Amino acid sequence: MTPPIRITTPLVRILEVFLEDPTVERYGLDVMRATGYPSGTVYPILTRLLGAQWLRAHWEDINPATAGRPARRWFQLTPHGVECARAELAAYRQRRAPRRGAVKPRPSWES
Repeated sequence: MTPPIRITTPLVRILEVFLEDPTVERYGLDVMRATGYPSGTVYPILTRLLGAQWLRAHWEDINPATAGRPARRWFQLTPHGVECARAELAAYRQRRAPRRGAVKPRPSWES
């Protein structure tokens, strides 16, 4: 059994990017551009999602010398990952939604 995924704001944003179209494969730089997060944030999250089997990955089959760039590792949500991501995002949004009738505290500098 895989450990539960810790839901963080960066993870939520990355899942949102993948859920824009779950059939689309994305590579790390693409995710970084879409989220604005650096590689040190994106790649550890992608690794956690792979370990939880929410994502699958494969390396691009190119000749780096011919292409003039390194091969990309492509990531895509698994069917299990789509289901889990949608459920976790719904729960996250519900936790973050303001409670009905809640009164915002007055900033201390207004007292």
